[in-house]
Amino acid sequence: MVRVSEMHFSDARVLVIGDAMLDVYCEGSVARVSPEAPVPVVLMANERMVPGGAANVAANIASLGAAADLIAVLGRDSGARDLADLMRAQFPRVGLDHLVQSDTRSTTTKTRVIGNKYQVVRLDREQSGFLDAATENAVLAKIEARLPFCSVVILSDYLKGVCSDRVIRGAIALARAAGKRILVDPKRSDFSIYEGADYLKPNAKELGAATGMPCGTDGEIAAAARRITALTGASVIVTRSERGMSFVPPEGDPIHIPTVARSVFDVSGAGDTVMAALALGLQGREPMAHVLAVANAAAAVVVGKAGTATVTPEEIDEEMRARRTRRSAARSKVVAREEARRAVAQWRAEGRIIGFANGCFDLLHPGHIDLLEQAAEQCDRLVVALNTDASVRRLKGESRPVQDEHARATVMAALGMVDLVVLFDEDTPKALIEALLPDVLVKGADYTVETVVGADIVQANGGRVYLATLVPDMSTSALVRRMRG
Repeated sequence: MVRVSEMHFSDARVLVIGDAMLDVYCEGSVARVSPEAPVPVVLMANERMVPGGAANVAANIASLGAAADLIAVLGRDSGARDLADLMRAQFPRVGLDHLVQSDTRSTTTKTRVIGNKYQVVRLDREQSGFLDAATENAVLAKIEARLPFCSVVILSDYLKGVCSDRVIRGAIALARAAGKRILVDPKRSDFSIYEGADYLKPNAKELGAATGMPCGTDGEIAAAARRITALTGASVIVTRSERGMSFVPPEGDPIHIPTVARSVFDVSGAGDTVMAALALGLQGREPMAHVLAVANAAAAVVVGKAGTATVTPEEIDEEMRARRTRRSAARSKVVAREEARRAVAQWRAEGRIIGFANGCFDLLHPGHIDLLEQAAEQCDRLVVALNTDASVRRLKGESRPVQDEHARATVMAALGMVDLVVLFDEDTPKALIEALLPDVLVKGADYTVETVVGADIVQANGGRVYLATLVPDMSTSALVRRMRG
């Protein structure tokens, strides 16, 4: 897989059109309440400015090593001067010669007051009405002039007025005539205005609002996105927060990219980072799944930073490397019996309490998770023994398991409370229990201690049996029956 830092974005130039903003962060501490009103008094310690909206998209493109031309409408005010000075100083690869200034509009400025690391209030200065005809003409002229020099176009619509109907339709028409791909970050509820774009990138909430359809599961996302592709002809890329990202083309199967849990400091501008990464990734020959993985990793990096921020290729590479390491660590939990015996012996030498649970764990459900969480609370290290496919068939019938032993072991190893996964081919785990001699043997409360296989072995060795409380009306067999009607 190609590293992001080796994808040679330096030759790329992206045309970014849309609502540019200035984000201001006033940071300080709160130690008292105002005597004038029941509000906190923030003692200012620092003020910083960062680009927002379309300007942040352009900044992210520059941070990834490419060049960008920014076409936006600013006022003739201090906000415009501050934003331009900021971009020239920090992002010199963003071209600002094609900004349009208006005598009748102010530069959109969002000022966030932060006290003790918490946002106290946000002050917005903006005029979100659509552009007048003369300003629209100026914007469209700038677009037409810069298209020959750019390889891809981004339309960053924040509903602040720049992306009027005429500008949207004109930008798409001009891009198509010039043979340039166009990506849209949509904010309208009626996506038909974006007909002719190549890619639309709504989040799940925006997709639901545009279609009136549920957008929770992978299937629901795909169904709603298909409605948008039929309406616009565009491929749809849906950002789904903690559920990752989905790509739904007009034809062919959708791609769903899961995310990896990590600390979230601030989600401001994460969508801008995704747009930048997508635009650059789509210029190469990388498979769509890799492009999505890069964009997903970029978003994961940026939400770990304070405020609106940018990412670098090296940061994305590090995030993707860390994800591969975590996956490898999960796979390394699946071991053979002898390796499990050695691991348990080492843990026992360290004074660890060893727990043991077993089962088919065919379709993992909340009941399984609850049992494993209870098991993990009883020990320092938890070993889960899985019946092999042959063992499951003997116990459950020829139609089971639904998932093969490799899939079941992979899912089990991905759980944080599980330390080792061992497959056993016998009808019961008795031989494995004799080999490992766990300190705690865990089964569900539908058993009694006397009926738990291996209880006598564990107790004779000074261990104990724990019967976990079960989640009612939850079983794999019931799920299978429901699936089969």
